[in-house]
Amino acid sequence: MAKINDDGFFKIDPEPHLIGESGSYYEYFPGYKMWWKAIDNISRPLFSCTHPTLMAKAFEGLEEWEALKNPDPSNILRAMDKYGVDIACLLPESCMDTCGYSGRFCTNGEMAEIVESNPDRFMYQPNMSPIKFKGVKNSIRELEYWVKEKKAKIFKYLCTEDTYINDPELWPFYEKCEELGIVLDIHTGMSWCPPQASKYANPVFLDDVCRDFPELKIIAFHMGYPYCDQLNMVAMGHANLYVCLSLLVPWAITAPRKFATIIGEALRWVGPDKIIWGTDYAGFALQIKNAVEGLRDFQIPDDMQEGYGYPPISEEDKRKIFGGNLGRLLGIDTSVRRVKST
Repeated sequence: MAKINDDGFFKIDPEPHLIGESGSYYEYFPGYKMWWKAIDNISRPLFSCTHPTLMAKAFEGLEEWEALKNPDPSNILRAMDKYGVDIACLLPESCMDTCGYSGRFCTNGEMAEIVESNPDRFMYQPNMSPIKFKGVKNSIRELEYWVKEKKAKIFKYLCTEDTYINDPELWPFYEKCEELGIVLDIHTGMSWCPPQASKYANPVFLDDVCRDFPELKIIAFHMGYPYCDQLNMVAMGHANLYVCLSLLVPWAITAPRKFATIIGEALRWVGPDKIIWGTDYAGFALQIKNAVEGLRDFQIPDDMQEGYGYPPISEEDKRKIFGGNLGRLLGIDTSVRRVKST
């Protein structure tokens, strides 16, 4: 069997989070305490409620360092090399709502320093949030800087700490994004971490944005979960809207029939050319492991193909989802691997 990092799939991760070192200074804010309590609760659906046999599969072959939180960029690279991830679009976590908008967990500047230490493997992904709160004009000024001076190609908008995706006040920002030809990642679905507001991120709101900005390339993170069906319907109608499996791919291991429904519906309605892989990495190499192995080894069960009309996932589909689709959007040559041998 081929080594994990030599499976032939060029992989681009659009959602590896940089948490930074500043967050610990905000622990006296009620919103910060609320955020961390929610993080603790996430362990229930992701781990403690998983069948022991499936959990054992998720941890199979895991090295000790992979289960320990380590935000150091060298840890990201180590995991990327082990599991064959060629490029990571580094995303600085904002979470300004947790501390009354008095600071950020990680700044775009901190992200840039890490990217520039290894530009062959890392890409800029400035976090534009919160756009409305800090001012649309200021956000446009920042966007133009990153595109024109730093040649950034992909950006993130965390609407849950700001406003509705389809807030009309955001239209000048979307217009500038479309003009500059960037890829815009947007959080969709429920917010897993209050005080961020879930009501802002309903994927149906993307219908308004895509209709008015048909050339703006948008990637909807987390498949709009749990509103995956709604997102698929919107993406089916708009050629510029892509759906991203970030956060959910490990369910291919720990909740395989649930994941089969998620990816099966996306394949039927949206098609393999508009589905994008992602890890939602936040400091644990285990997250990269399960996201890679989850998609790489997964196939929709035969009875679900027959019962729901889901197509089987081909090797070419996986090639597109792992990196081909995002590589096309970002102008990256995916024929030459960037992973180092392990």
